[in-house]
Amino acid sequence: MTESYAKRRIIVAGGGTAGWMAAAALARTLGDAIELTLVESEAIGTIGVGESTIPPLVAYNRLLGIGEADFMRATQATFKLGINFENWRVPGESYFHSFGTTGRDHWSAGFQHFWMHGLTRGHKASYDDYCIELQAAMKSRFAHLPDNRINYAYQLDSGLYAVFLRKLAEADGCRRVEGKIAEVELHPETGDIAALRLDSGQRLEGDLFLDCTGFRALLMEGALHVGYDDWTHWLPCDSAIAVQTASVRPPVPYTRAIAHDAGWQWRIPLQHRQGNGIVYCSRYLEKDAALERLFSTVEGERLTQPNFIRFTTGARRKQWHRNCIAVGLSGGFMEPLESTSIHLIQRAILRIVRMLPMGKVSEHDIAEFNDQQLTDMEQIRDFLILHYKATDRRDSPFWRQCAAMEIPDSLTHKIELFRETGRVFRKNEELFVENSWVQVMMGQGIMPQSYHPVATKLSDAELEHLLHGLRESVAKTVAGLPDHQAYVAQYCGVQAARAA
Repeated sequence: MTESYAKRRIIVAGGGTAGWMAAAALARTLGDAIELTLVESEAIGTIGVGESTIPPLVAYNRLLGIGEADFMRATQATFKLGINFENWRVPGESYFHSFGTTGRDHWSAGFQHFWMHGLTRGHKASYDDYCIELQAAMKSRFAHLPDNRINYAYQLDSGLYAVFLRKLAEADGCRRVEGKIAEVELHPETGDIAALRLDSGQRLEGDLFLDCTGFRALLMEGALHVGYDDWTHWLPCDSAIAVQTASVRPPVPYTRAIAHDAGWQWRIPLQHRQGNGIVYCSRYLEKDAALERLFSTVEGERLTQPNFIRFTTGARRKQWHRNCIAVGLSGGFMEPLESTSIHLIQRAILRIVRMLPMGKVSEHDIAEFNDQQLTDMEQIRDFLILHYKATDRRDSPFWRQCAAMEIPDSLTHKIELFRETGRVFRKNEELFVENSWVQVMMGQGIMPQSYHPVATKLSDAELEHLLHGLRESVAKTVAGLPDHQAYVAQYCGVQAARAA
C-alpha cells in the first residue's frame, strides 16, 4: 500500500538571484509535487553585483533546460574564460587563472611536473602557453568547440538573470507574492517557522522555508539566531562600491581583478555595459577616498549611482536549521574575488532538490547538508586567502598585514605540499581543480622545489615532442577561433535575435 502525503509547502523568502534561482529549479524539477510560493518586495533592492560567474553555471542552466543563447541575450552576457590578476604578487605583474586544463596530465602526475622537468632540460616556454582558454582570453577569441574542449562561464547582468528566472519559475507554477516580511512566526511548541506575516497583514504558512533575504538573514538569524563565524581575520576586506559604465571598447572574455594598496578592483565587460567595483579594507582606506579612486579609474560614462556595500566575510554556523535553509548571502559571504557567490547559491539549491524529504525531515539530511555546505565555503575561503597571503607586496600596511597573518592549517598544508613536491590534492568534490591551484600558486610566486619522477622517464626527444606538440595544438586551436565580440554578436546579440 502506497502512503499518501500532502504536498510540501515551500516558501522562498526574498527574490533576487538567490530567490529566483531557487524558485526556478524547484518549480521546474518538482512541479506539481510541491506548492511553491516566493515572497519579495519591489521596494527592497538587491546587492546585484554577482556579475562574474564560474563554469558550473553552464551545467546548472542545462539542468533546467535553459537555452544558452536565449539566456545570454536576456542577461546581456558575454563569455568568460577566467580572471586576469593584476598587481597581486607585485605591482606591475599579472597572471591568469583560467577555467581550462593546462597541457596534458599523466594518471600519476599533473602536467606541471613535466613542464618543470622541461625547465631543467632547457625548455623556456611559459606554463601559460599550454592552455587553450588562457591563450584565447589573451587574444580575445572564443567559440564553442566540439567535445566541450573549451571551458567557460559567463559575465552577466545578475538583475536581468533574476528577471529571466522569474519568468521560468512562474510559468512552471511558482506563485509570487508582493510584500515586505513584517514578522517571522515561530511554532510555540517545536520552534520551527510556522508562517511569514507581511506588512499587509497577509500570512503565508509553509512546511519548508528558504531564506533568500540577503545579508539581513531575516529568518535564519533574525528569527532562529543560528550565529555567524567571522573570517575577516583571514579576509580583511569589508567594503565595496559598485558602479556601471558605458562600454568604450570591445568586451574581452575575462574578468579583471586589479590589486591596489588596500584591496582590489574589478572590471566585468557585458554586451551593453561594463561592471566596475572597488573592494577594500575600511581600516586602510576611507569611503570617500575609495569612491574617488574608483571614479578616477573607470572608463566610459557612469550609468548608475554608486552602490555602497558593507560586508563581513564568513559563514552562518548552520545553513539548514529546523525547517529553514539559507540560500545565498543569508548563509554567508565569500568576497567576489573568484566569482563564487552565484556558485554557492547553485550548490545549496541542488542539495535542497536532492535532499527534499517526502515526509518528515531527517536530522541526518540536515547534518549532511550543513557539513557539505560548510566544506564548500571553507575550501573557497582557503583559495581566496591564498591570493592575499602568498604575495611579495610589502608596499602598504594592508599588504604587510596580509603577508604576516596566520592562515588555516588546511591552507598551510596545501601551500607547503605544492612548494615541496609540486602536488595538489583535492577533497570531497572540491570546487577549484588542480590546475586552478597551480596557476594561482605559481602566479603568486610559489614555485615547487621538486617534481614527480615519472617526468624523468621521457628522453629529451620524447619531452621535446610532448611539449612542442602541446604548444602547437593550443596555438593552432586558438588561431582558428573567431573574435569574441563578433562571436557573441552572432550567437546571442540583439541583431542575431532579429535575424532569427
